[in-house]
Amino acid sequence: MMSLSIATPSSVTFTSKINLSKSSFNGIRIARVCPVNHARTANSMSSSSMVVKMAKREEELKEIRTKTTEELQEEIVDLKGELFMLRLQRSARNEFKSSEFLRMRKRIARMLTVKRERELEEGINKRISRKLDRKWKKSIVPRPPPSLKKLQEEEAAAEAKESA
Repeated sequence: MMSLSIATPSSVTFTSKINLSKSSFNGIRIARVCPVNHARTANSMSSSSMVVKMAKREEELKEIRTKTTEELQEEIVDLKGELFMLRLQRSARNEFKSSEFLRMRKRIARMLTVKRERELEEGINKRISRKLDRKWKKSIVPRPPPSLKKLQEEEAAAEAKESA
């Protein structure tokens, strides 16, 4: 609830629950009688959205944990390729969703975390894990990411339609 008082040279008095100090201000003075706590309402709104985000994250983690280590490694390679394609799009100033960067990086991090959890369960220490990672990275055969493959297939299909 707001209270409004108008200060003029002729002294008009307005009684309110708030004690306003007298000044030489000529204009409109607005004072809050019951301040609203916006932080509390914002918190209640964000906590409900946090519940949804947490549920999605838990669902995604369950999906990741059901995959084998080899499947995880293949998907990590694919996602890193997609991330590279996004970087190329950004450098070429093409249209892209900037939120995809964060989404892909977080998904890669979750997969690497699950991979490391499995290594810890097997008793593989940090040093051996790094050696295995280096060997794995060297063994990766460069290939185009799935989005580029899809784009190439679409272009080939369009070319086939044009030639037919």
